[in-house]
Amino acid sequence: MQGNLTALLITGIIVLGVVLIGFLSGRDKTNRSSVEEWSVGGRRFGTLLVWFLVGADLYTAYTFLGLTSTAYTGGSLAFFAIPYTIIAYFISYFFLPKLWKFSKNHKITTLADYAKLRFNSKFLSFLIAVVGVLMLIPYIDLQLAGIQDTLTVAGTGFINVKVVVIVSFLLVALFTFFSGIKGPTYTAIIKDILVWVIMLFLVVNLPIIHFGSWGAMIDKVATDSPQLLTIPTSGPKGIPWFLTASLVSGLALFMWAHAATGVFTAKSADALRKNAVFLPLYNIVLILLIFLGFVAFHVLPEGTNPRFALLNLIQVSYGGVVQGLAYSTIALASLIPCSIMAIGASNLFANNIYRDLINPNVQPAQLTLVTRCMVFVVIGLALVFGMVFPSALVSLQLLGVSGMVQIFPAIVFSLFWKKQTKEATTAGLLVGLVVTFTVYATGKSFGIYEGFWGLLANVVVTVVLNPLFVSRIKNNPILDQLFGQHQNHLKKDA
Repeated sequence: MQGNLTALLITGIIVLGVVLIGFLSGRDKTNRSSVEEWSVGGRRFGTLLVWFLVGADLYTAYTFLGLTSTAYTGGSLAFFAIPYTIIAYFISYFFLPKLWKFSKNHKITTLADYAKLRFNSKFLSFLIAVVGVLMLIPYIDLQLAGIQDTLTVAGTGFINVKVVVIVSFLLVALFTFFSGIKGPTYTAIIKDILVWVIMLFLVVNLPIIHFGSWGAMIDKVATDSPQLLTIPTSGPKGIPWFLTASLVSGLALFMWAHAATGVFTAKSADALRKNAVFLPLYNIVLILLIFLGFVAFHVLPEGTNPRFALLNLIQVSYGGVVQGLAYSTIALASLIPCSIMAIGASNLFANNIYRDLINPNVQPAQLTLVTRCMVFVVIGLALVFGMVFPSALVSLQLLGVSGMVQIFPAIVFSLFWKKQTKEATTAGLLVGLVVTFTVYATGKSFGIYEGFWGLLANVVVTVVLNPLFVSRIKNNPILDQLFGQHQNHLKKDA
C-alpha cells in the first residue's frame, strides 16, 4: 500500500524537532560530569518528571502496536497487560523506596551495583549485569521494529525505510551520548502528552467512524466474533497462561535496567510512592487500545499482517495530517524508550563488567566516557541483530521477560530477608535461567508462561539451599543499614 507524503513529512518534522530538544536539554556540561549525573540526572527528578520518564520507559511503541496486534489475533488475551502492570505498581510501592534510599546513600546506578554491595559478590553482580544487557538487546530491537513499521506504512514509495531507521537510531544514540538521561526525560514529556491526546482521540473516534458508536462496535464484536471477548479455557494460551504471564511480567517490570534507571532518577522515595499510585492511569489508554484491535479485526481486509493492525487502521481511516500526528507519536514511543534502554544497558556494562572485572582502577572521568560510548555499541548491536533476525524479536522479548524475572529474588527478597545468602541466591538465579531456557527451547510449558517455571525453580533452590550457608553471614555496615537502626530511614527519605 502506498504511503502518504503529508503524513511522512509531519512525522519527520515532529521527530526531528523532538530529537533537537533532546540535544538542547543536554547542553549543560554538568550532565556529562559523572556517571551519576549522566545516567540518573543526579537524582533530582520530582514526581511529575519521574512519572513522564517511567511512563516513557514502560509504555513504548511495542506496547501500542503489540497490544492491538495481540487483540487482533488473540482477542482478550491482550488484557493480560492490565493486571500485570497493576501487580508491578502495587509491589513497587513497598520495595522501590527502600531500594532508592540504599542507592542514594551508596551512589549506585544499577541493580547489579546493589547486588554487589548487598551480597559482597562481584560474580552475582556480573551475572545480573549480563542478564540485563542480553535481555535488553531484543527489547531495543522491538523499538527499532516499531519505527520501521511506522515508516513502512507512512513512507512506502517515498523513502528507503532501512536507511531512515538507521539514521534515526544513530541520532538517538548521539543525543543520548550528549545529553544523558535529561535528553529522554524532557522529550518524554512531549511523547507522553502526544500519547494521551492522540491515542485517546483514536480510541474515541475510530469506533464512531466505522460503526457509528462505541455501543454499535461492541454489539458487532459480540455478535460476529464473540471469541475475541473470551479467554480460552484450554490450549497453549488459556487462563493458566494469562494468570502466570500477568504475574511474571509484573514481577519483572522493575527488574529491567531501563526501569531501574527511571527509578534512580527520583529525588525522593515519596516520588516513587506517588508514581506507584498514579502510573496505573496509563492503563486507561491500554484498555481502550485493545478494543482498537477488535475494530481492526472487523475493518481491515482478511490476511492483513497483524503487526501492522493499528498502523493500517489509522491509514484507512484518516487523511495525512491525522496520520502524521499518530505516526509521529508511535515513532517517538520507539525512539525515546530506546534511549533510556541504551543508558540502562551501558550502565550495566561499564559499571559491572568493565569497572568491576576488566579495569578496577579506572578513573571516574574515564568510566563516565566509557559508559557514554557504550550507547553506540548497544544501539549498534541492536540494529545489526534486528536486521539479521527480524522474525525472532517478539519471541525473544517475551523470553527476555522470563529471563529478567529471575533476578527478582536477588533484588527484592534481599531487601527484606536479612539472612539471604549470596550462595543460595546465585544458585537459584542460575537454576532459574537454565529451567526457563530449557522450557522455552523444548516448548514444554504445559500452558504456563515459561518464566513462571524458572522463577518457581529459582525460589525453591534459594529457599532450600539458604540454610546451608547462613553461618557464613557476618554483620557489616551494609546489612546494618538495610536491617538495623536505619530501618526507620523511610521517615526521613523525602
